[in-house]
Amino acid sequence: DGLGAVLLVIATALLLLALNWGGSTYPWFSPEILGLVTCSAAFWALFALRLLRASEPLISLEVLGNRIVLAGTLSMFLLQAANIGASVYLPVYLQSVVGLSVSESGIAMLGLLLGTVAGATFSGRMIPRFVHYKRIAMVGVSLAIACIGVLSAIATHASLLEVEILTTLIGLGSGTTFPVSTVSVQNAVDRAHLGVATGVLTFLRTLGGALGVALLGAVALGYGLPLAAEGSQTHIELTSAMPFVMIFLTAGITLVLALIALALMPEKPLRGKDEHAAPVLAE
Repeated sequence: DGLGAVLLVIATALLLLALNWGGSTYPWFSPEILGLVTCSAAFWALFALRLLRASEPLISLEVLGNRIVLAGTLSMFLLQAANIGASVYLPVYLQSVVGLSVSESGIAMLGLLLGTVAGATFSGRMIPRFVHYKRIAMVGVSLAIACIGVLSAIATHASLLEVEILTTLIGLGSGTTFPVSTVSVQNAVDRAHLGVATGVLTFLRTLGGALGVALLGAVALGYGLPLAAEGSQTHIELTSAMPFVMIFLTAGITLVLALIALALMPEKPLRGKDEHAAPVLAE
């Protein structure tokens, strides 16, 4: 569906331009931003109409109508929005509040990154061993919510050790969702729609990361964090850590929404599971 693909690309590009330029290059309610948002909405509407009328649409309506696919992709979208958004502003926090240099703040990000990898690896290995495998991700996201809540509460006076422990646990908890959402979505559709379902999940995960950066950027600008020249400066002088408190709090609220989406996602027994290969450890 070439026409559907073109409409999707244009709608997404216009939306990302509006989110990138809003609040920095142009005011949010300027004609430029409102025009981009309106045009994006029009192209999204045309894309939806194309899905309804095309003989072979870019995204199958059967896939979009699957509750597991909807909930799984939504949870991944929200999780990636919180994860990527927070990881973009975490180095700025480490430099301006904790007092690290640029290189030190980069090294300090290893806790979040390695924690995410460890969480995803653990979750992927445990999924075949659990009947209610969705609970792995729900426990992980709950851990991430608790830790980012603590981080927002102590952001004004947190030490480097506290930040490292909390961000590692945030990565560990949120990382458990990636295999669970992916396996759930792929397991929910027949083999003919496997590529489409995986593509939708990947696309919304990428879009969620972009929107998360824009959302937290809007929060940062709203609370006075100077980001217009962030590429040309290595240190930001702040009189208060409140912008980062609100950034972490907003990311935490986004994770709560991801947890709700996971809770609403139906579970389906895994396809092709060998009952004798791995004993069930938990219900």
